[in-house]
Amino acid sequence: MINIPKVKVGIVAVSRDCFPESLAVNRRKALVEAYTKKYDAADIYECPICIVESEIDMVNALEDIKKAGCEALCVYLGNFGPEISETLLAKHFEGPKMFCAAAEESQADLQDGRGDAYCGMLNASYNLHLRSVKAYIPEYPVGDAEDCADMIHDFLPIANAIYGLNNLKIITFGPRPHNFLACNAPIQQLYNMGVEIQENSELDLFESFNKHEGDARIPEKVKEMEEELGAGNKKPEILAKLAQYELTLLDWVEANRGYRKYVAIAGKCWPAFQTMFKFVPCYVNSRLTGMGIPVSCEVDIYGCLSEFLGQIVSNDIVTLLDINNSVPKDMYNESIKGKFNYDLTDTFMGFHCGNTCTKKLCSNYEMKYQKIMARALPVEVTNGTLEGDIAPGDITFFRLQSTSDNKLKAYVAEGEVLPVATQSFGGIGVFAIPEMGRFYRHVLIENNFPHHGAVTFAHNGKALYEIFKYLGVDALGYNQPKSLPYPTENPFK
Repeated sequence: MINIPKVKVGIVAVSRDCFPESLAVNRRKALVEAYTKKYDAADIYECPICIVESEIDMVNALEDIKKAGCEALCVYLGNFGPEISETLLAKHFEGPKMFCAAAEESQADLQDGRGDAYCGMLNASYNLHLRSVKAYIPEYPVGDAEDCADMIHDFLPIANAIYGLNNLKIITFGPRPHNFLACNAPIQQLYNMGVEIQENSELDLFESFNKHEGDARIPEKVKEMEEELGAGNKKPEILAKLAQYELTLLDWVEANRGYRKYVAIAGKCWPAFQTMFKFVPCYVNSRLTGMGIPVSCEVDIYGCLSEFLGQIVSNDIVTLLDINNSVPKDMYNESIKGKFNYDLTDTFMGFHCGNTCTKKLCSNYEMKYQKIMARALPVEVTNGTLEGDIAPGDITFFRLQSTSDNKLKAYVAEGEVLPVATQSFGGIGVFAIPEMGRFYRHVLIENNFPHHGAVTFAHNGKALYEIFKYLGVDALGYNQPKSLPYPTENPFK
């Protein structure tokens, strides 16, 4: 997959001048050794400069990690640490940063070998707040070399995501459809997160599409689609148009990314798209997302932003789905009850017209017409959607959203797609999330989230939760267990 950042973390050990500098140096070396034994050595860089209370040393360390190509920073308290220099380092480093601290090694060495980094982390966090510096601090940020190596590895997807946002351009086509206020997208918070946005007219896209008619690359694209669809190619007559559209989008990305390294697309798909383009873009959207360029439907800007984050933390294909319909009781009683540990209200169906990549569907997928649109339009202009049940397995359902009054909200919930035939249409699956009914009412409805949610095909809640915290989300919801009531939950129910 393309379009996924991979940062290198510069590890800078810090030392307070009234503690032995050797503590910080030796503990840094042990940390690097522990990391390279367990993980990819290319993830990290060991800064040879050990900061004491000199601001000049801080500047030298900053220049060293920049020269080494580090896009992220780990400030490692090998002992108590110099609260001014270490937090100035974090302030002046432009990328994502974390802090962690060394635990004491042995009861036999608590005289000259005691570093007091446990205490130093408190001062570090206090000074970060004073300087208004955001930094990732692990749940328990003090540990031995192996523990801190794990903390840095946990930081990687967070760092990749923050770096990705700071280098992302979202390209949109057309305003959201009429009577579709749910996917509102105040752009101020995009700029606050470092995201660039380029909003285009559908007419611009249509003009570019027409200019790609007869493109010499179309036959090769058609061949790719035929091979991917196999027996599911139920609308071969539309493949040339879909190939033309895919090339239009890919060329647009390259011509308009500007100085940004990463791109995501929020596209239009109705109401006029079908009658003007003579097809629906669902299958093409699924293919680009499968390449690593997330494409959301219905000009859902925060939807494609969420997909981009999910792609980074999972290092895999994602999708965007409606939290769509309830599971009928007869389906629950026949296929779920007694077989899986879920109540009826823990289940629902996640659906969209056909934007989920073939690699995340069961094997019997087909390219067909869009059933909902065809109720009001000729079938021939609604061809191009990918239908099939979503493959069973672990998932994370989540979304990052700005409200109309410029507040960031987000939710994260882990669950699974059950191996239950949906007996329905579109790209669809039977989802199960523990305590979904309560989560649906007291997080999704209570906080006015739209019906679209991003989906990763793994449990990525830990990293996503930390990313949303790093971004300073005002309200962050998750599916709370029964033992933990929501603030608005009726205690007398």
